[in-house]
Amino acid sequence: MSEQTPPPERAAESPAPQPETQAPPQQQRANGGRDGVILEVTDIHTYYGSIHALKGISLQVREGEIVTLIGANGAGKSTTLRSINGLNNPRKGRIVFQGKDITNDPAHSIVKMGISQSPEGRRLFPHMSVLENLEMGAFQRTDRQNFKEDLDRVYALFPRLAERKTQRAGTLSGGEQQMVAMGRALMARPKLVMLDEPSMGLAPIFVERIFEIVKEINQQGTPILLVEQNAMMALDVAHRGYVMETGHIALTDDAKALAKNEQVQKAYLGMD
Repeated sequence: MSEQTPPPERAAESPAPQPETQAPPQQQRANGGRDGVILEVTDIHTYYGSIHALKGISLQVREGEIVTLIGANGAGKSTTLRSINGLNNPRKGRIVFQGKDITNDPAHSIVKMGISQSPEGRRLFPHMSVLENLEMGAFQRTDRQNFKEDLDRVYALFPRLAERKTQRAGTLSGGEQQMVAMGRALMARPKLVMLDEPSMGLAPIFVERIFEIVKEINQQGTPILLVEQNAMMALDVAHRGYVMETGHIALTDDAKALAKNEQVQKAYLGMD
C-alpha cells in the first residue's frame, strides 16, 4: 500500500456528509438487495497490528453504478478494498455482498462469490504470457464452457492483448500491463469489480483509454468500485463518490456535485 503523504490542509469547517443519493429505477434490481444495493459496508474498523487504519467506514455500491473513493495518500482507500476482498478482515463492522455477510470470509471465497479486483501495481505473473495471466483470472470458475466467450469479451475491450497474447506479461508497457490486470479481473465473470489505482504511472494517452474502458465495462452491466488518485477523471466517470481522510469518510455525494464542491476542488482537483 503506497499511502504515506498526509492529506492537504482543510478549511476550519468541514461540510457535513451528504445522504446517499437514490439510484435510478433501472439500478434498483431485486437481486441486488435493498434499493438495488449489491455491496454494503457498515462502520468497519480495520487495523494493521495496533494501527487503526479504518475508523468506521460505511459505503454502498448499487447495481449499475460506478462508485469512486478519492482522497490523499494514507487516507485508507486501498485498505478499504483489502477489507472488502478478505485480505485484511475488519475487527468491527459488517460487509454484506448480495445480501450475504462476508465480513470474515477468506479472499478465495469472496472471489468465487463474485468480487474480483485489479490491484494497485497490477501484480501480474511477469514470466507468464498474456493469455496465461488472463486464464488465471478464471482459475476458480467451474463453467469452463463460457471461457472462450469471456476471453473474446476481454479481447474486444483490449484489442492489443489479442495481438500480444503469447508475449510475456513482464515485457509489456505499463498501460498494456494495466489492461492485462483489468482483463484478468473480468475473466472471473464478476458481479462487482474493484479497481485500485488503474491510472497509476501511465502516460496520459493510456489514462484516457483506461477510463473509457472503465465506462464501457460498466455499461455492459458490471458495477465498479474505483479507487483513484486522479480525482478529476474518477469523478468524471463515476455516478457517486466518497472522499476519504485518514481512515474515515469526510464527504459523500453525487460525483458531479463533488466535482463542483469548492473544498474538493482545492484539495483534490488542483483548483484555487
